Amino acid sequence: MNQLKPEFDLDLAGKQTRAGSLRQRIADEILSGRLPPGARLEEQDLADRFGVSRTPVREALKALVETGLVEIRPHRGALVAIPSRQHMHDLFEVMRELEAISARYAAQRMTAAERKKLEEFHERTRILVRDGEIDAYAQMNVGFHTLIYEGTHNTALVENTMAVRQRLSPFRRAQFRLVGRLASSFAEHDAVVRAILQGDAAAAETAMAHHIGTVDTVSEEFTR
Repeated sequence: MNQLKPEFDLDLAGKQTRAGSLRQRIADEILSGRLPPGARLEEQDLADRFGVSRTPVREALKALVETGLVEIRPHRGALVAIPSRQHMHDLFEVMRELEAISARYAAQRMTAAERKKLEEFHERTRILVRDGEIDAYAQMNVGFHTLIYEGTHNTALVENTMAVRQRLSPFRRAQFRLVGRLASSFAEHDAVVRAILQGDAAAAETAMAHHIGTVDTVSEEFTR
């Protein structure tokens, strides 16, 4: 299976594209409240602020429309629009099922090399939790889940899971700013990893469903 890209666009060298980086930065400002609901997002203003042309800004805003953080209104342009709690819950409900199935298949289908890579990757995040490295952990979190997707060896499942994850990516990233969430996330990951390494498909599915359900709950902080 081809190597997957994390949700914030990467080029072939694995570096974040300009539009992907802008999308992440604008999403962070919306979720932190620096860009409040209803605020206008002028392309030229954002281009000047971030030192880029209007093209990557336009691409970033278009991508953020898909997450529900930005909406386009006639005669007003792009505006900050925090999605409703019900809308986000519906997306997380689908995400929970897709990720749970992915964990189950990974427990059944991962090769020995893939299991070892997952275990080593997971252990690397332990240090980030200890040091409170929120941004680094958020990036590693993307990689962690991507390894599990790849371990399903099911292209259709991977494509659908990544599509839903794309829409939830700003919220999944923002959760790590909440007090104690890094440690809790690591513990939830640990349960998933242990089950996969043991080849316990049922336990892996249950652990992952619990993990995504928890992310859904804590993400209420960022919805209306």
